[in-house]
Amino acid sequence: MERKFEAMIYNANGMAESPIFPSAQTKVFFDSPEYMIFPGFCDVHVHFREPGFSYKETIKTGSMAAARGGYTAVCTMPNLNPVPDSAEHLKRQLDLIERDAAIRVYPYGAITKMEAGIELAELAIMASSVIAFSDDGRGVQDDEMMRSAMKEAKCLGKIIAAHCEVNDLLRGGYIHDGVYAKEHGHKGICSESEYAQIARDLRLAEEIGCAYHVCHISTKESVALIRDAKRRGVDVTCETAPHYLVMDENDLREEGRFKMNPPLRATEDKLALIEGVVDGTIDMIATDHAPHSAEEKARGLAGSPFGIVGLETAFSVMYTHLVKKGVISLEKLVDLMAYAPRRRFGIPLGNDYTVWKLDEQYTVNPEEFLSRGRATPFAGERLYGTCVMTVLDGKIVYRKD
Repeated sequence: MERKFEAMIYNANGMAESPIFPSAQTKVFFDSPEYMIFPGFCDVHVHFREPGFSYKETIKTGSMAAARGGYTAVCTMPNLNPVPDSAEHLKRQLDLIERDAAIRVYPYGAITKMEAGIELAELAIMASSVIAFSDDGRGVQDDEMMRSAMKEAKCLGKIIAAHCEVNDLLRGGYIHDGVYAKEHGHKGICSESEYAQIARDLRLAEEIGCAYHVCHISTKESVALIRDAKRRGVDVTCETAPHYLVMDENDLREEGRFKMNPPLRATEDKLALIEGVVDGTIDMIATDHAPHSAEEKARGLAGSPFGIVGLETAFSVMYTHLVKKGVISLEKLVDLMAYAPRRRFGIPLGNDYTVWKLDEQYTVNPEEFLSRGRATPFAGERLYGTCVMTVLDGKIVYRKD
């Protein structure tokens, strides 16, 4: 006899509904009440590195890692080779997605050709095939270029998703310009390099009426600027990543797995980000999953490239540090990771869900990751919550063991 289990699923309003059971299409049933079912998570900021850098990650390995983390939809950033700045270049990525993706993968198109900030990419031609436009990894430096991009994106009904960084303020920095950098002789990245460009973009978005999304915010000033813009009615949303909500510069080690862009900031920045999540200024959590080879990330803080992986630990990190500690509710976390990204970017849910054992603890072991990337600042940490199964359109795409 098929035995069923009691589990809760959360609806689009973040409210718990009556118990449900797995879809008959999965042919999997549980006989324990310790499982929870959530809608498939959605990450609007990942790097799957293909085409161009498949030694770091591929569509296949990245999407398998996402499924292991409970995700059924992700949006891939365009810092690839070739950059998806034209229909021809985009097609190479779309073909790989169609062939290899284990879950739904939605590519971004570049804002400018080669992400060089000099000439607009073929926005109109790519619009029907991309989720939004971004030059992620680089801030658009020229005001008029960003204004032109926002005007065209508005006409096309697309979001501009911005990596905000003023190049003139970077000054060769690679970690936060704070106490740790000074004490250990590192070059720092000032907070103004992020929030100054956010301020510019918010002015342009308000002027033009463009849908605008800010990637991976990390500073208290960024939170304040976006909160104020929302009060004025600017069409803006933003994301932050789990590591910015849990860690700060005091957690830094002389290892490449602690190097990301933007960097881990000061304690007051982390607290402001948490406040932004609680009060709704921060709309969603995205991982900025950015894998590199082990060799590349073995060069310390100064020599390693920016980027860490996060798809396989994101929910557990947030559940352990925010939900279990009473900072936000489980319903709020599900909205941040599943519903809010879909609402903003128009991504359907379908018959997608993920099954978790929330009370089960595990130690983060990067060698067990399905991603090719292994660099995580959470290595060795004990976390609550293990993903048992992820289902896409009634088909199992990940099952533990």
